[in-house]
Amino acid sequence: MSDVLVVTWDAGGTVAPAVGIAAELRSRGHRVRVLGHAPMRRTVESEGLAFHGYQRARGWQPRARLSTRRAELAYLGACVDRGAGRDVVALLREHPCDVAVVDCMLLGALAAVRRAGVRHVSLVHTLYGYLRQEFGTGALNAVATVKGMRPRRLWDGADRTLVTTVASLEPTSPLPANARVVGPIVPPAAPASSAGKLLVSLSSLYYPGQAGTLQAIVDAVADLPLPVVLTTGNAVRPEELQRPSTMEVLGYVPHAKIMPDVSLVVGHGGHGTTMQALAHDLPMVIVPMFDRSDQPLVGSLVQHAGAAEVVSRRADPATIRAAVDRMLAPGPHRAAAARLGAEIRSSPGAPHAADEIEALL
Repeated sequence: MSDVLVVTWDAGGTVAPAVGIAAELRSRGHRVRVLGHAPMRRTVESEGLAFHGYQRARGWQPRARLSTRRAELAYLGACVDRGAGRDVVALLREHPCDVAVVDCMLLGALAAVRRAGVRHVSLVHTLYGYLRQEFGTGALNAVATVKGMRPRRLWDGADRTLVTTVASLEPTSPLPANARVVGPIVPPAAPASSAGKLLVSLSSLYYPGQAGTLQAIVDAVADLPLPVVLTTGNAVRPEELQRPSTMEVLGYVPHAKIMPDVSLVVGHGGHGTTMQALAHDLPMVIVPMFDRSDQPLVGSLVQHAGAAEVVSRRADPATIRAAVDRMLAPGPHRAAAARLGAEIRSSPGAPHAADEIEALL
């Protein structure tokens, strides 16, 4: 039995991979602690894991309605926050660990475990090619370098970098020597009903303009001749939307409870939501909500694979409806989604990630 520290943050798709790996390691008999933001406590403790909240990390409000510029600055600040690193050091003093698993975007925490000489894993919760291009060369790289946290140096210096995506979609080739694609970390899935509901689900975090885009989607599918389920997450309140009384509108609901009865997903291109949809063989209409995120690349790659159609977040209801009608119809996009679904189901990410971590112990 070994001691493992998992360091993550409340940023939508970052949570499921971290908690999934932590739960898998715990099931193998390891002592696992999770360090994260306070709203994550219930999710972490529901898996029987020990949770520690940040005390020194800067404030983080992912559901605050910020302008595009302020949202970019908030993400940048969280990534290079030395306070998160100080929390890691304080927790390590109290509870030393054999290996630390740190979200790849928490550069302050990665730098801290590296300085502490702890074996560590950089956990990539999305496409590694996106991170290495967007964050390894852009504004984050410039700011992080000034602070002594150059992203690629931290990622390449980890004992392992685990990439939780579909190998056939990962754009980085060849991978760095320490990197392994372990597969998406999603709940157990099976092919969904081909004649089920339509699921509309944008991010559980708030991106600028999200309420307006969601309303356009609602208007587009309001008279669709099949049941529509709309989940607003914690970002938009259901009462903000004008929708027909026949449309089922929910707040936050785990997608694993809905997707088995769905035939098409309209989503924002978040890596986690997209992987869950594909794990159920579901084609998608993808409406990326934030240009400075992985969403446009996720949408582009899944569209190129034939399993999705990408629509602008500024599209009018008629354009959105036309895309929905095309993706609801029979066609090669369903076979493409099934191919990706089979790949995901055959490569369970959490066990593969745990194997790699145990190899370091």
